[in-house]
Amino acid sequence: MSSLWAEAIAVLPPKLEDIHLEFNKIVNESLVFLLKQTAALLYEGQDIAKCLQLSQTIIDFSWEKLNIGTWRDVDKEWRRVFSHGCLFKAVCLCKKESAVREAIKTCDKGLLMGMAILDNILIRLVKVLQNHNNPKKRALEDVGFHQNSSQKRLQVAVPCIKEIQAGMEVPRIHCPSLEHFRAQYLVPHKPVILQGIVDHWPAVRDSKWSVEYIHEIAGCRTVPVELGSRYTDDEWSQTLMTVGEFIDKYILHQEEGNPIGYLAQHQLFEQIPELKQDIQIPDYCCLGDTDEDEITINAWFGPGGTISPLHQDPQHNFLTQVVGQKYIRLYSPEQSPKLYPHPTKLLHNTSQVDVDQPDLVNFPEFESAEFQECILSPGDVLFIPVSYWHYVRSLDVSFSVSFWWS
Repeated sequence: MSSLWAEAIAVLPPKLEDIHLEFNKIVNESLVFLLKQTAALLYEGQDIAKCLQLSQTIIDFSWEKLNIGTWRDVDKEWRRVFSHGCLFKAVCLCKKESAVREAIKTCDKGLLMGMAILDNILIRLVKVLQNHNNPKKRALEDVGFHQNSSQKRLQVAVPCIKEIQAGMEVPRIHCPSLEHFRAQYLVPHKPVILQGIVDHWPAVRDSKWSVEYIHEIAGCRTVPVELGSRYTDDEWSQTLMTVGEFIDKYILHQEEGNPIGYLAQHQLFEQIPELKQDIQIPDYCCLGDTDEDEITINAWFGPGGTISPLHQDPQHNFLTQVVGQKYIRLYSPEQSPKLYPHPTKLLHNTSQVDVDQPDLVNFPEFESAEFQECILSPGDVLFIPVSYWHYVRSLDVSFSVSFWWS
């Protein structure tokens, strides 16, 4: 028995009945029977080929259910079914050590599209798989990365910094007390840059997040990547690829004329806990009504030139710059009529105006809209109040973390 198979089986609950394959009535009895049959084959460890086939059937069937209608309308039971199918398939693949990468990809799909099951068993299984995938050395070779590469850090030589207009700059304050921040900025909904509050993060303090480090920690992990400089462009799309492929194609070897790739993900830190260990939720979030487990943590990783069009969010945001620089422009909600929000429900929180090249014939009031602006550098934390309009442009290779809270 291979060591990988033994370790994968050890991740499963000790007894078959501990998997608890009970679902509500939306999942028909024949599919529940198929799930139980697959689990039984897995625990027997005999007919793995049939177990793998049944696992794929479960994945395919539940995948169709996940893609009918809007995501918010998908019943959570189908996400549970999908995660179980991914679990069964990934463990089956452990019979062949040559299938480790496919097993990791299967786990990642379960983490992205499914639900946490059996005390986050997919995350625990991935840890086992990564130990066998190893090769930090092979992983770096996969993207043509060399120890002496001038692009080892997530930096470029000299970023093109946009000049901030006099009197327009967002104020900066060093480590304010909770009460001062609440009274002066949170309650009146005023943007501010907080400095010194994340200097203790390993990601910031030790300049830990390099291309080499990100690739070592997450290179084999499958994530959704946005293609296109901004989500309002007609050619904008999304695809799945490994972090290693993303780094190779869009960070190290971005070719002129190709679409920009951007890793924007609210699940990245749950999917890859090793990265989450390098950051912490800012203390100031305790001033809100949101419990810590309800705070949404987002990752934004991409090359220079990536743009988030002028838009507003339904929660407060602490946008934290870890690597590189970003230019931000902010408009208060009172300026909304001059910003021409899209009339469609889907994009109602996004302006029709291109901030860099505004069409003042069709959007004449935009020119008189009042705004603030700033450049975020590593260690800066920008407080963006709820409903505040903001436009974001990466000035160089950038990694930011945002915390959405109410």
